[in-house]
Amino acid sequence: MGTPERDAKCHLQTFVVSSARASNDLLTEGAAIVQYIADLVPAKMLAPPNGTIQRVKLQAWLNFFASEMHKGGFSPLFYKGVPEEGRDVFRARLKVRFTHLDGHLSSNEYLMGRDYSVADAHFFVVSNWASWVKFDLSPYRAVLAYRVRVGSRPAVIAALKTEGLVPWPATQPH
Repeated sequence: MGTPERDAKCHLQTFVVSSARASNDLLTEGAAIVQYIADLVPAKMLAPPNGTIQRVKLQAWLNFFASEMHKGGFSPLFYKGVPEEGRDVFRARLKVRFTHLDGHLSSNEYLMGRDYSVADAHFFVVSNWASWVKFDLSPYRAVLAYRVRVGSRPAVIAALKTEGLVPWPATQPH
């Protein structure tokens, strides 16, 4: 996470890591990148086909995580200058959102039902930040069980190892 001063100098679309290239086009924004990657390997079924209501539901989850969880919940907790009273406001926002997710996951194996998707990968990453900002996940039993399911997937384990995140660091890497 950057600082407000650094972020103010950045071009709007450079707030995010650029992770994929489509021919000569640079892709930014996590939701766009993960859908592009999923569409490159349709046999893995990481995203429903374009033009379906299921794809729109996937996009809704991706936007929920980008706006409500990432920017509207976790991001302010990474800034050193935010006073504890301000942090409590964002932790309260996260409690409401995690309660919603816990309810959804209490009757669904994954966000899209029985099928793992790129939205699950996104939520797994975002929910991993909880320990870095002193947000307690223990009240959310369905979320915790979900995190075990996602975290035990071989591809997730391999990705975490590749990124040097096994064991999970107690503080945010810089």
